[in-house]
Amino acid sequence: MAKHIGNNCHKSYIRGKNRRGNWLAVILLRVSRRDFGLCLTTLLVFCLGSVLWQLNGGPPQLLLHVRYYFGQSTFLDDHGPLVPRVLPFPSKVVYNRVGKCGSRTIVLLLRILAERNKFTLISSDIHNKTRLSKHEQMDLMINISTVHQPFLYTRHVHFLNFTRFRIDEPVYINIVRDPINRFLSNYFFRRFGDWRGEENHVVRTPGMKDDERYLDINTCILESYPECSNPRLFYMIPYFCGQHPQCREPSLWALQKAKENVLEHYLLVGVLEELEDVLLLLERLLPHFFSDVLNIYKSPEYRKLGNMTGTVHKQTPSLKSLQVLYQRMKYEYDFYNFIKAQFHLTKWKFGLKTGPRSPRHHTSLHLREQQEEQSETVLENWAERPR
Repeated sequence: MAKHIGNNCHKSYIRGKNRRGNWLAVILLRVSRRDFGLCLTTLLVFCLGSVLWQLNGGPPQLLLHVRYYFGQSTFLDDHGPLVPRVLPFPSKVVYNRVGKCGSRTIVLLLRILAERNKFTLISSDIHNKTRLSKHEQMDLMINISTVHQPFLYTRHVHFLNFTRFRIDEPVYINIVRDPINRFLSNYFFRRFGDWRGEENHVVRTPGMKDDERYLDINTCILESYPECSNPRLFYMIPYFCGQHPQCREPSLWALQKAKENVLEHYLLVGVLEELEDVLLLLERLLPHFFSDVLNIYKSPEYRKLGNMTGTVHKQTPSLKSLQVLYQRMKYEYDFYNFIKAQFHLTKWKFGLKTGPRSPRHHTSLHLREQQEEQSETVLENWAERPR
């Protein structure tokens, strides 16, 4: 009897122990499943966050909110912003300015605009080296490409083909002028300077003797002095043709190459005779650089500065001399008329008249919206050009 009772107690003890072991196993199983799920969830969030970080070039918005919730981290403070600054398009502009085509007027405006619109302006003082060796071209293009963006680089230099050297190409702009008027302005400027002072021309032409300085313009043309003959008269086309040696000689090849480069590489080439429209189009096409340029140009303060750049002592040649010049500059006039036609086409796209406009011209809000849409279309078309 006592033995039977002892066996029953032993069995009850074992059943109780097994029951407690089963409950402990269930509890441990539940805890491990919860922990395992938490670990998987944490790993998944971490992976997704990492992917989003890499795809967007910076931390996703969710992680920024988490960072804000838990307090400011010192990582960004130590390493700076991870997301790069958004640059305007285009952010690189080159103005390879043609001599005596309003370039000093534009440079004066650019100096004001650079400070006001917060872009980097590099204006080279090199005036007499437009043709470069291949090594010099490469060095200049690399130097231009390393300028802090957004930037506008300007210099008297013939067209540089960035794509030929596998360098990202900037946006090109330029201005041309009636060839004979450009030649006459340069002829007298070299001799007598402008309204800024008589010493101006002495600095530019220190070795010029008096018999050359006071040479009659008609004598120079009709007696075919080098300054009044080709290739010296073949001046504007090389700025657009480029650095090839054939670009320096008057020829149909150089003319065609210059036209091709204008269509393929230049966002805008204006004509000096319609400067206000040139400035208006630049403001539409490149607002980050030329915003408010027309108002600055028309301001009394700028007019006072701009009037100092006019060439002094200019004379008009005889009709016979003008006819001779025109014949010698037939390629220059072909190119000038081509540029003028392209410029008028761009004006037409923006709804601008090709003739003179009223100085108190006010554009309606609807027309302004159309012009802004058109500027975006022109930029998109330029960006899609084959390189």
